[in-house]
Amino acid sequence: MRWTWLRHCPWVDTRAAFVAATRDSGALLDFGSSIGETLGHFAELRPDLKLFAVDIEGQPERYPPGCEFQRADLQRDRLPWPDASMDAATCLHLVEHLNDLTHFMREVARVLKPGARIFFETPHPKSMILSSTGGPDAGVFPMNFFDDLSHIRPVTTGALAQHVRAAGLTVDATGISRNWLFAAAYPCFTFLPASRKKFTARLHWLGWSAYLIARKPQ
Repeated sequence: MRWTWLRHCPWVDTRAAFVAATRDSGALLDFGSSIGETLGHFAELRPDLKLFAVDIEGQPERYPPGCEFQRADLQRDRLPWPDASMDAATCLHLVEHLNDLTHFMREVARVLKPGARIFFETPHPKSMILSSTGGPDAGVFPMNFFDDLSHIRPVTTGALAQHVRAAGLTVDATGISRNWLFAAAYPCFTFLPASRKKFTARLHWLGWSAYLIARKPQ
């Protein structure tokens, strides 16, 4: 789905609604950018934003033009950006891959401007009891939390809230992260062959991901 379609209705996607609320021409930092698919969506939705990305590996050659990428170990390294330099930040399906969130949260709080927000997304605890995809597609598309071998442990929004507060941030909102178009389309995929779109639609139908929005006090 191209996020240019969501410019007039960002509310249909939880992530898009967050990014759409970033101030005009603001700076947005994405933690754990991986292959950059979501960064591409952000650029489609808000081409005015200055995008920054950080990952221990990452594939910056696939990131949107003009995106500034830095390689860092988020559990140990100090980020290369100045204090209070970011208007918004996103952290999508990263915290469940980290052994310790203490240093990371301190760095998040340091680089956010006063009043700036960060959007965390992580697998909902219900992902731990879902059945894995069966048959020839077993393990191809993770449905159960432990299908992803790089997952360390689930992080509930309650635990995440305690981490962000310990770093001096406040909690604005929590909930289930969804794209309502994908969720509404899932019944149409029920009897179709397995595909990435079908599995994605199922995840949004089930509410597989939880989110937390935190803010740096003024």
